[in-house]
Amino acid sequence: MTLPRLQLSVIGDEIGPSLDEMISFAHEHGLQRLDMRTVGGRNLLSMKADEVIHISRTLEKAGISVPAFVSPAFKWKAPGKAASGGGKVDFAFDPLECPAEDWVVHAMQIAVILGAPHMRIFSYLRYGGFRPADLGKLTKQLVKLLGLASHYDVTLQLENEPVCNVGNIAELAAFFVADEKRPTGAAADEEEDFDEDTQPKLRYLRPLVDIANAWSTGERPSDADIATLAPFTTAIHLKDRDLAARRTVPLGDGDVPWPAELKRLLSGVAAKEVLASIETHCPQDGRNATARSLIGLRRIADEIGVEIV
Repeated sequence: MTLPRLQLSVIGDEIGPSLDEMISFAHEHGLQRLDMRTVGGRNLLSMKADEVIHISRTLEKAGISVPAFVSPAFKWKAPGKAASGGGKVDFAFDPLECPAEDWVVHAMQIAVILGAPHMRIFSYLRYGGFRPADLGKLTKQLVKLLGLASHYDVTLQLENEPVCNVGNIAELAAFFVADEKRPTGAAADEEEDFDEDTQPKLRYLRPLVDIANAWSTGERPSDADIATLAPFTTAIHLKDRDLAARRTVPLGDGDVPWPAELKRLLSGVAAKEVLASIETHCPQDGRNATARSLIGLRRIADEIGVEIV
C-alpha cells in the first residue's frame, strides 16, 4: 500500500522570533515552506494588512511559500461561557487585539495575502457541557468564516488542543462524526445549527490531527477514532513528548511511538499529500530542536516508507 506523501513545513516561530531567523533556517535546511503564526512575538492576527503584505513579500523573495496561517481563531472564551480548563494557553490571543473591526474578515484576508491554502482554528477554551453543535450555535463567526473559506478556497483546520473543547483525538473524532450527521433543511433550523446553506461549505472544515497533543493528555488514540479522522485529514502537526518529564522534546526523541502512529493515520488518508507541519514547542532551544525534529521526521518517514516533498 502506497502511503500519502508528506508536504514538509515548519511553523516559523518555532525556529526563532524574527523573520530573518526563519528564512536563514529554511535556507540552511533546504525548506521551501514555513507556516506562519507570529513574527517578533506578535500574532499575525494582531497586525495590519500592510505588515502581513511585507512578511508575505519577504518570504516570496526568499523562495518560501506559506501552506498554513496558524491562526488563534476561537482559542479564547466562548461567548457567555466561563472557561473551566485551567491549563496554560500557549500563544493566547484576545480578538480585541485585532486591528480590524471584523476579525473574521481580517483573518481570511491574512490567509489570502500569505497565499495559504490552510488556516488553523480551535474550539473555544474548554467549558462544561460543550457539544460539537455549539461551534455553530454560539456564534455566527464560524459560519461566516466557512463562507469565506469556501469563497477563497482556504481549508479551515480544527486542531485538538488540550485547553480547548476539542482537546484530544476522541473529541476530534466525535466532532467530525457529529458533523457528518448534522441535519439539513427544516431539521437544521430546529437544531439552530449550521444552516442548510452552510452544509456544502463544511467540506472546508477538516481535522488538524495532533497526536502528540493527545498523548500529552494521557490519551492513547483508538483505532476507531483514527479511522474516523483519517479520510478527512489533509494536515497534521508533528512534535514529541517526554511523558515522565511532562515536556515537549524534538520529534523522535520522546515517548510517542511515531512510526506506528504515523503509519496508522496515513494508511486511512484519502489525499495524495498531507501537510506535515513541525511544531517543535522547545522555545529554550528552538532552532536546534527544530533541526533535530527534521532529522527525526526523515528517519521516521524512511522507516515506514513515506516520501517527504
